[in-house]
Amino acid sequence: MNQADPVIIIGGGQSGLAAARAARDAGLRPVVLHAGAEPVGSWPDYYDSLTLFSPARYSALPGVPFDGDPDRYPHRDEVVGYLRHYAAALDVEVRTRSRAIAVHSRPGGGYLVRTDSGDELAGIGVVAATGSFGNPYRPTLPGQGEYGGDLRHVADYRRADAYAGKRVVIVGAGNSAVQVAAELAAHARVTLATRELVRFLPQRIRGRDLHHWLRVTGVDRLPRAVITRLVRHAAVLDAGRYRDAITSGELARRDMFIRFRPDGVVWSDGTHEAVDAVIFATGYRPHLDYLAPLATLDRGLPQQVGGISATHPGLVYLGLEFQRSFASNTLRGVGRDAAHVVAALAARRTRVLREKRHAYPGHPRSASRRDRAAGGGRR
Repeated sequence: MNQADPVIIIGGGQSGLAAARAARDAGLRPVVLHAGAEPVGSWPDYYDSLTLFSPARYSALPGVPFDGDPDRYPHRDEVVGYLRHYAAALDVEVRTRSRAIAVHSRPGGGYLVRTDSGDELAGIGVVAATGSFGNPYRPTLPGQGEYGGDLRHVADYRRADAYAGKRVVIVGAGNSAVQVAAELAAHARVTLATRELVRFLPQRIRGRDLHHWLRVTGVDRLPRAVITRLVRHAAVLDAGRYRDAITSGELARRDMFIRFRPDGVVWSDGTHEAVDAVIFATGYRPHLDYLAPLATLDRGLPQQVGGISATHPGLVYLGLEFQRSFASNTLRGVGRDAAHVVAALAARRTRVLREKRHAYPGHPRSASRRDRAAGGGRR
């Protein structure tokens, strides 16, 4: 391990940028590798109408607040502009169009990261900050391969007018599923297919946004073990619009269909219906295939505690759902996790360098310690 080697941050979205700032502030040298054209993560690829579910005042990365009204809910394009500005102000090395394809351990410590362009970078540590939004989860259901309609994940959905006049089924019970279903209902015949009833959380309580209460009560910072006991089901943040749409029948909901047919789906009661399009809003999974050479993944999931690898010293993670708290994979929460994992990297670097000084008798500091131990030091 060379003291001059950087910390290599894989991923240039919100997690990678938060890690870069934390590493810079800790006296490390971050190098960010981002597969896209600019370090703004997956945000440009989300559907056109997407807005944050948290106000601007609670949605910023460390050190740089959103401009404008702090109580507004920023649009997707505002977030892209914010991240672009954040990256430019960091003054760290960011390599775009540089996709990490493999991470290997180096003899003597540290890592070697290979990219799709053939570059190899040596690092004292690696931050796996690709999160999960680049890896949409698409379930496989009976008959799915025979379905001839439009089948896609919500990650590939852009706008409602493309579905005008069509029969559409949205699969999922989370924020994206309900938001997209409600938007499409003005243009198409839509059914929300879920395994359970949709649950809602109020967007505002006593005149304040829910995120105010999450912060002042400390819920946003509760550890994963507590949160996973309390939060057992997806819930939709709602000011009343979505609940009313489902209750009134404006937005239809049915129990999940049991199989596909070539022209549609078979519902749980056995009825068949022709369907033009099915959109899976079924979440995402960690995007970490480049770590395969380390054999650190268990069925695709990292073996980690609070973002610190349980198998490889100097490897840390950012952007995992519930990594350390309720807000871990959000704009408002990833900064805290970044400070935590980067502190572990900085402490490891200090420890390794100290051990190397002790291991090499010719090093000046090692000699001065021997002299002092022998009574030859300055008195």
